[in-house]
Amino acid sequence: MKNLIGIIYITYSVIIFISIMLLIFPFIILSSVFLKKNKARKTNLFLLKIWAKTFISFVGLSVSIKYNTPINLSKTYIYTVNHSSFLDAIAVAIVMPQSFSPLGKIEMKKIPIFGFIYSKVVITLDRKSRESRDQSVKLLKNELLNGTSILIFPEGTMNRTSELLTEFYDGAFRIAIETNTSILPFVISNSKKLLPADDILKFRPGKIEVVFGNEIEVNNLKTEDLNSLKNTVRSEMYNMLIKSGSH
Repeated sequence: MKNLIGIIYITYSVIIFISIMLLIFPFIILSSVFLKKNKARKTNLFLLKIWAKTFISFVGLSVSIKYNTPINLSKTYIYTVNHSSFLDAIAVAIVMPQSFSPLGKIEMKKIPIFGFIYSKVVITLDRKSRESRDQSVKLLKNELLNGTSILIFPEGTMNRTSELLTEFYDGAFRIAIETNTSILPFVISNSKKLLPADDILKFRPGKIEVVFGNEIEVNNLKTEDLNSLKNTVRSEMYNMLIKSGSH
């Protein structure tokens, strides 16, 4: 019986997800064709936020947001966030307080229609290609230099383990040091319980909780401080997840 309910609910959710996507798709195309790059990105992010908010309202989800300290919206940040569920991207689209450029895996571009939308918002990365990695870093740095915040999942991929966080890649922290950009960590909790990656039939309504942490400045840090910075950010995110009850 539980499996039947799960099948019905996930099927309903997928239909809602695709229906909203098809509705906003023409506007994404128009935005991408007729607006300049920066204006198009902001417009497309706004459309994605509408998509995400509409989706959660139809499937019985909600998102709560807590700020440990106020965010200075006049600054440019490197946002770092954990990733343990397919729902995380929806939460990110809803809670981000600024226009931003996220880093994401290139494989998502292969999905029909969604891949086109994805490519208009995300800076893509093929971890198997050194050239792709170098190009993504260059694009991310350019965004920061142009005053646009960026978002990176420092775990690199979805955490399918029983650990709260897997090991972090160096990329976000190297970019932070080289561009002297503060890091603003935040965490998403409860999304894995609502939609576990290894069993989507357990998908259920509920609340996704997001907590923004304290800004971590990188003034005067050098390349040799990279591991220390990475460990500081990881500890901050780990402690926030513990406090949120994610253990």
